[in-house]
Amino acid sequence: MNDPLIRIAEALERLSPPAPAAPDLDAADAFIWHTAPDRLEPVTKVARVDLGLLVGVNRARDILLENTRHFAKGLPANNALLWGARGMGKSSLVKAIHGALRAEGLPLKLVELAREDLPSVQRLLGHLRQSDHRFVLFLDDLSFSHDDQHYKSLKAVLDGGIEGRPDNVILYATSNRRHLMPRDMIENERSTAISPAEAVEEKVSLSDRFGLWLGFHPCSQDDYLAMIDGYCQAYGVPVEDTLRAEAVEWQATRGSRSGRVAWQFFTDLAARKGIRLY
Repeated sequence: MNDPLIRIAEALERLSPPAPAAPDLDAADAFIWHTAPDRLEPVTKVARVDLGLLVGVNRARDILLENTRHFAKGLPANNALLWGARGMGKSSLVKAIHGALRAEGLPLKLVELAREDLPSVQRLLGHLRQSDHRFVLFLDDLSFSHDDQHYKSLKAVLDGGIEGRPDNVILYATSNRRHLMPRDMIENERSTAISPAEAVEEKVSLSDRFGLWLGFHPCSQDDYLAMIDGYCQAYGVPVEDTLRAEAVEWQATRGSRSGRVAWQFFTDLAARKGIRLY
């Protein structure tokens, strides 16, 4: 233990550890990318709802499903930005489509990447590029603040760089903002820059690099009630005459209607009926 050569060798090992083993991309249908150290963690069970239970997003559902099916079959497809009202099923739609296409037997895998890990995205793509599988790279609840430079890493992946995006990877992002940044940030760039138009273009061009823009808007009361009715049928929860009034009161106390609010009401209803959901 006192041999200086051994101590030097151990110190060098800590400074420059051996390269991690290549990830086993056959281990699961979905993964989460982590850094420090880099690894793809398998997800044995994806938290998702059935595609048929997503109500009020028919147009976005059909467009994204067709785009994803094309990609899974090796045909041309676009990166997609799902933006709009919170709780209206943007991330649920991505996960539900992945599940539906896997059920069709298509070789599609889902990889979730956190916004704070965007600087490592090229290392992640290096792993995915070497695989025969096809991957949806999923960035949930994506947005950027005024001093956030992570968007530049994303721009290079979407449309830029010498290598570009691997043919077996497509990128789907969800955000409450159509341009992925607050409006006051865009206006501030316009008012303080030497060349206002160029400064704004640098920021806004990020969302322009998504081939598909799918907007999600607050649902109507009929859609809200239809969501709850669909959950009741799917899970065998009996529907009583007072259900409609209770559901309307529930959304009124929250000041909004959405798929998330509908699911929260249904969760409470199922608990009161003594029905397990998981």
